[in-house]
Amino acid sequence: MSIALLDLNDCNLQLWHGDARVQSPGYALLHGAEYRFGAAARAAARLMPREINTRFWWQLSTEVLQPALGPARHTGDLVHAHLLQLYREANQPDEVLLAVSGSMQREQLALLLGIVQQCPFDAVGLVNRSVALASLYGHNERLFHLEIQLHQALVTELSTHDGTVELQRSTPLPGCGLLQVQERLVEMIAAEFVRQTRFDPRRKAATEQQLYDALPAALRALQGKVETNIDINGYQARISGHQLQGAGQRLFDSARSAIGVAHAGDRVIADPLAALLPGLSSAFATLDVLAADAIQRALHLHKDQLIQREQALHFVTALPCLKEKARGTAAQGAASPEPYTTAPHQTDLPAPQVAVTAGTRATTAPPVMSLASRPTHLLYRHMARPLAENGTALWNGWELYHDRAGWQLRGPGAGAMVNGAPYRVGEALATGDMIAIGAGDVAVLIEVVA
Repeated sequence: MSIALLDLNDCNLQLWHGDARVQSPGYALLHGAEYRFGAAARAAARLMPREINTRFWWQLSTEVLQPALGPARHTGDLVHAHLLQLYREANQPDEVLLAVSGSMQREQLALLLGIVQQCPFDAVGLVNRSVALASLYGHNERLFHLEIQLHQALVTELSTHDGTVELQRSTPLPGCGLLQVQERLVEMIAAEFVRQTRFDPRRKAATEQQLYDALPAALRALQGKVETNIDINGYQARISGHQLQGAGQRLFDSARSAIGVAHAGDRVIADPLAALLPGLSSAFATLDVLAADAIQRALHLHKDQLIQREQALHFVTALPCLKEKARGTAAQGAASPEPYTTAPHQTDLPAPQVAVTAGTRATTAPPVMSLASRPTHLLYRHMARPLAENGTALWNGWELYHDRAGWQLRGPGAGAMVNGAPYRVGEALATGDMIAIGAGDVAVLIEVVA
């Protein structure tokens, strides 16, 4: 019986169960007589603002819901309904290991476990998510985890002694959540639309929603280049990362204040979402961005120690460091990337050459291609389409993107194979590389020469 792993961060709740990975931001939408959660609710946030609630995880309680949202009596009812949807989408796991934020109060933890008791699955473990993530690091000095939630950010201080990482304190940063930073980003971008095109995307709910929807892809594009274009309703504005750096300034200043006087060996780790904010890397002297599957890996490696079936659950706030163990697993060939992505993986082997003939699948030939070659197109099912640097969609939620390290893959956890081996986060791709995701067909990176 496989145990599901549930990461409770309301910016993006994630549930892994077997081969399934469900992602669902903490948005609730009242649609008629029923609720919708996650991405579908988020896509209606600007269109139906009175039918949306984004506070139910942050303000988990049994107090009367204000303002009312359908039949839910309180935020606990919305949390229960959201958990049920995750359960159904993840193929109905029997047992779940929970990773929760340090901002959740004791009363909220007790209420959460009471809600889970009313769900068709059992909670068999409860751990502080910052401690689990920090266990991927072997660090003798102070370690800080920067976590962004919808309505606030959180700085968690951790310490390591005798191979064990322990929670020291968690400091909420009010007014520094994703929604507040997102609002400032949208204001700045809308002002550029007005300046460059005389079109204000915030004048109508539909175009404002388009701008919010376009924001993540634009921020990802700005990680690899100075400027990017944003298209809204036939209008286009050119935006630079420099123009947007002020949006996260309050967050950066508050985080540095929570950390206090810097020590020489201090280290800050940040969730991947934080890495999208322009100016983050320059705001901290030493910063590591966690891999997208870091929490899944940490929970999986600690699973035997965290499972508490025969006793009342207790909140785990100290764990053994796993850095050496994680590296050993990776060396044995498992899909286990480094916990952070500051140094992209470089392979010592050249990529295989690919010969393509009409009406046949790609076949491999002896490895003679150079990693310096630059692909321009993706060949899939005998059709070649040009690569877009800000993101070329593949399938099963994966996409290709380009940054200073070259072409890379990003997507929902494990499952991508390159040249028959598990893809490692940060690994640069080259012409001739063959990409397979799940049981799907193989796509090939090719270079089209004029």
